[in-house]
Amino acid sequence: MEATTILPILKKKLAFLSVGSLDGQTKNSATNRELYVNGGVHSLIDVFALSNSLPHSEKCKARGFTVIVDGRKSQWNIVKTVVLMLQNVIPAEVSLVCVVKPDEFWDKKVTHFCFWKEKDRLGFEVILVSANKLTRYIEPCQLTDDFGGSLDYDHSDWLNKRLVFEKFTKESTSLLDELSIINESDKGSSVDKDKSDCALLPSFDPETVLQTGDVLECYSTSLLPDLCLTPDPPGPAWCPMEEELLAQPQVMKLLDSLREQYTRYQELCRQRNKRTQLDEIHAKVMQVVTWLQGPGSELLKTQQEIGDSIRAAQALQQKHEEIESQHSEWFAVYVELNQQIAALLSAGEEEEVVELKALQQQLSDVCYRQASQLEGRQNVLQAAQGFHSSTQELSQQLDGLLGMLCADVAPADGASIQQNLKLLEEKLQTVEAGLTSLRQKGGMLLEQMCNQPSWSPEETEIPAGEQQDNIQHIQAVMEEMQLRKQRCEDMVDVRRLKMLQMVQLFKCEEDALQAVEWLSELLDALLKTHVRLGDDTQETRTMLDKHRKFVDVAQSTYDYGRQLLQATVVLCQSLRCTTRSSGDTLPRLNRVWKQFTVSTEERQQRLELALSFHTAAEKVLQQECVDMESLDDVDSTGKVLLDRLTMPVIFPDGYVNTQTHTHTHTHTRVSVSFFCLVLHSL
Repeated sequence: MEATTILPILKKKLAFLSVGSLDGQTKNSATNRELYVNGGVHSLIDVFALSNSLPHSEKCKARGFTVIVDGRKSQWNIVKTVVLMLQNVIPAEVSLVCVVKPDEFWDKKVTHFCFWKEKDRLGFEVILVSANKLTRYIEPCQLTDDFGGSLDYDHSDWLNKRLVFEKFTKESTSLLDELSIINESDKGSSVDKDKSDCALLPSFDPETVLQTGDVLECYSTSLLPDLCLTPDPPGPAWCPMEEELLAQPQVMKLLDSLREQYTRYQELCRQRNKRTQLDEIHAKVMQVVTWLQGPGSELLKTQQEIGDSIRAAQALQQKHEEIESQHSEWFAVYVELNQQIAALLSAGEEEEVVELKALQQQLSDVCYRQASQLEGRQNVLQAAQGFHSSTQELSQQLDGLLGMLCADVAPADGASIQQNLKLLEEKLQTVEAGLTSLRQKGGMLLEQMCNQPSWSPEETEIPAGEQQDNIQHIQAVMEEMQLRKQRCEDMVDVRRLKMLQMVQLFKCEEDALQAVEWLSELLDALLKTHVRLGDDTQETRTMLDKHRKFVDVAQSTYDYGRQLLQATVVLCQSLRCTTRSSGDTLPRLNRVWKQFTVSTEERQQRLELALSFHTAAEKVLQQECVDMESLDDVDSTGKVLLDRLTMPVIFPDGYVNTQTHTHTHTHTRVSVSFFCLVLHSL
């Protein structure tokens, strides 16, 4: 029976068992086991049952119990019932019953019952004794202070120790059984992976049970904290009770067995935890690998387009960043797993190291391969954005150039045409540079697409058709831009030729006007300065030669102007210009030229008449004997010259240059008069 089952009875101290020290001996070969009964018949049975479960030496068992029935506060019939109960319950284990009688003895009518006469029937001796005479039968060291003894007995302390001992015995025994089953089930094989974690958890905490056992061991060996810390405790020397000494081997045996099984259990848990940790790492590694080779790879494979514009490429870039974000979470798990594996490798066993290295290598290969795929895709998208950006920029440049080429050209002068032509050439150079840049970026994009990392055998390759469509799209864009640029170049050539013709037209018109001005200046000079006819034959002949040269210069100017005007006609026809202002230049040129021609012819005739006059006059002057025929010749030529000088120069439009006529006539008449006077003087 356990103390916990009769704990309320034990706490009331109605009956208790006090076991003395081993060194004490009772008188009259009495036992050193005293059972004190203060009352309560039914409680006595339970206490007897508990006493039998307490540890006792064989010597103590042979002596039997010395039962002290405290009848000082009880009635005689209760005491009698207790004694008879002893005879019915444990007669063989009781050797002596001491009934402590009160100071005023019971009524004489109850004393006719003589216990000593009933010894043979009871099986033990019963004596009635006063409390102060109890030491005659029991040594004082075996009695508590209630009966004048010196036995150091604390019922509460004994009860607490008993409860602790029973709790430890129960828990340690159950724990030993559980640990033995757990440890034995693991023999001959590695830790069962299918075994649940709860199967390895005992019902009691081993550390707590061991701590309780250590406390009991300390009780048994007089190593309680207050005694351990005091070298020489005050008062009489303390000796452990027999019950405590007899319980010590049982406690130590349980502790040794428990420590052994617990050590094995800890090693089992360590192996189990290590295996569990390896399994968890393996599961996480496979989870990362499965996602990267499965959904992660599928996400990348579905994003193989490069877009057809800069906006589409930017949308693809945003989608790729979302995919990278999803991969980043798994890459973070990879970093954490790599650190855990590295920590386990430093303290792992050979077999575990091989397994961990294989997992680490597999994880690293998959992660690095997936990272390479992400980087390759990122490079392709960046190259695609650059390619589409150049395409858009070149398209805008071509549109601007085409708009300039399609606009009508109506410049005011040659300088503006030159400026427009320069702007046209600059735009063409910009387009050429843009096409060169597009080709370079297209080549880079194709190179990035061709240099993308290949997929692992476990993963499906990207269909070749998608890759080929991207390549064909890039090539088609570059070819289209090349054709557009070529068409613009052809139009530029036409526009350049047209603008150069317009420059030439303006130049011809300017030069033709300049020729008219020059011819007008020559005419003005002819009419205003070319009036003298010379004073002699030599001077007149010289003037006649200069006149011819003067006419040749004017003829060249006129011919040059005519050629320029003919060129303007051809250019206007080529340029389809019908509203040019050069249409009135030719009439002006012809009018000035006709005026110049009439004037030069008149000047030519007058110089020739003057030369004839001077020749005839000089011939007469050289004759010693002047004949009349010569004089008549001079006179006739002079009159003809004078008559010629009197005629005005009439232009084809009817204009008469009277100023020039008067001036020339006056000068010539003076010359003729002079010659006539000379001749008459002869």
